[in-house]
Amino acid sequence: MSTAPAQILEDAKSIAYATPIDQIDPAQAKLFQDNEMWWNFERLRKEDPVHLAESPLYGPYWSITKFNDIMAVDTDHHNFSSEPGITLVTLTDQASPLLPGLSSFISMDPPRHDVQRKTVSPAVSPTNLQILEPLIRERAAAILDRLPIGEEFEWVENVSRELTAMTLATLFGMPQEDRRRLTYWSDVVTAVPGHGVVETREEKIGIFMEYRDYFMKLWNARVNEEPTGDLISMLAHGAETRNMTPEEYFGNVILLTVGGNDTTRNTITGSVYALDRNPDQYAKLVANPSLIPSMVSETIRWQTPLAYMKRRATRDVEFLGKTIREGDTVAMWYVSGNRDDEVIDRPNDYIIDRARPRQHMSFGFGVHRCVGNRLAELQLKVIWEEMMKRFPEINVVGEPKRTFSTFVKGYESMQVVIPRRH
Repeated sequence: MSTAPAQILEDAKSIAYATPIDQIDPAQAKLFQDNEMWWNFERLRKEDPVHLAESPLYGPYWSITKFNDIMAVDTDHHNFSSEPGITLVTLTDQASPLLPGLSSFISMDPPRHDVQRKTVSPAVSPTNLQILEPLIRERAAAILDRLPIGEEFEWVENVSRELTAMTLATLFGMPQEDRRRLTYWSDVVTAVPGHGVVETREEKIGIFMEYRDYFMKLWNARVNEEPTGDLISMLAHGAETRNMTPEEYFGNVILLTVGGNDTTRNTITGSVYALDRNPDQYAKLVANPSLIPSMVSETIRWQTPLAYMKRRATRDVEFLGKTIREGDTVAMWYVSGNRDDEVIDRPNDYIIDRARPRQHMSFGFGVHRCVGNRLAELQLKVIWEEMMKRFPEINVVGEPKRTFSTFVKGYESMQVVIPRRH
């Protein structure tokens, strides 16, 4: 499950199994940062797959932890609504939200969801991805050609963040020199104050204001120009979105920023980490580079870059013998469903030539299935094709620093060494 020191893992497992089942609270960011959350999910899948937790941070919420149960909730927007949001909200923020009125299509139900999603989906259509691929490849090549050989360097900052920020800036139609502002804003959106990135809630709100002002200027510029193919122009000129409120617009910007940035960059880092820690799988890839698409899908499952999505019960629902009451919060733990051994063979193992590598839930299901899933896969495929042309191996130095978050399952930093070029 993890490559942390064996004794630390054994201690985490002992604690998880010694805790009374009704006291298990899987939404603990420190467990995710330490990569020690697996045992709680293992117990819940076996003993209490529809589990009510009393969180001191979020209040009461249900955890759904098995693959097929998560799929059942995810595809039932009548009983389980995405409104008003898809992440667990602290009790403090429930009383005083960061920015009142924010909304986006991922936190809407049909039909509002459908028309807003339809407006931006052409940006990641197969036709547009064909247009984008040569540009992504050119940028990936340039990034990789700048990397030092034979000396330790920071992979997340120099590769994963750089490629995804370039792609996202292109999709937004914003200047490339501003691309790292996107990376920073994305980090701020999901950051827990006091654990890096931002120190206080007030600082976070101030940065949100700068972020919003930047994108309001982009909106105002696009409204007064002829329509183009970037996401902001699509929203500004779309029949169903041009009259949206500023809060809805900015909410969609946040969604597209985090969805287009955090997930792909963390999977790029995760692929390097996983292949380093599983040299037998890397040997398969070297021997047969046609396995790259399969490896990409396996990494997306194994990494699960967004650990969960939240839903709200719209009515009382009987679900596997439990009564979920109207208004209750429900967390669909994709990170747990992707390790369900009743659906996926040897789910804790990283196996790049699985018979069904796309059998995973990292992109969600139903109407909210990730709109940019093919773009994420494309970026991963392209960068690995370019990496394998250049480098016989990439060695990870020590353990990466993981993100302090229950939502974004990612990496803050990871040191690597590339010993030589081909």
